[in-house]
Amino acid sequence: MFSSNWQDIGRVLLIGLLSYVFLVLFLRIAGKRTLSKMNAFDLVVTVALGSTLATILLNKKVSLAEGLTAFALLIGLQYIVAWLSIRSSKFSELIKSNPDLLYYKGKFIKASLKKNRVLEVEVLQTARAQGISSLDDVKAVVLETDGNISVLTKAALALFQI
Repeated sequence: MFSSNWQDIGRVLLIGLLSYVFLVLFLRIAGKRTLSKMNAFDLVVTVALGSTLATILLNKKVSLAEGLTAFALLIGLQYIVAWLSIRSSKFSELIKSNPDLLYYKGKFIKASLKKNRVLEVEVLQTARAQGISSLDDVKAVVLETDGNISVLTKAALALFQI
């Protein structure tokens, strides 16, 4: 339970090094988008890649070739989804969410909060985390497509004349 034989440790070291090198290489070829958090599919790919790496490292039944094939498949599918969403508005609408307004001009948008399962206190917490002490300084709060909450202050929007 607390120790393993040297052959198993050597396997983890060798397979770990090789799978890491190939993962970095695949990610460099695939581009920055592969590890972005632009939408749910991007996040799923990132988590799946981590899970696959762990499986390659620790499961003796999974060969390096099988693991690298899984990396290539996940990255390839993510590339195809991104490519299709850029070229087809219908496909893009199918897989991507839109930002939702949670607060606007002094009022919480209750239906949007409920739909997105966000509490008013979470909006307030996000504002405080950004150094905003009062919602009187806020024009809008948006739940972004990646799940982050953006707080748009009146002062910042005035700079851009929005």
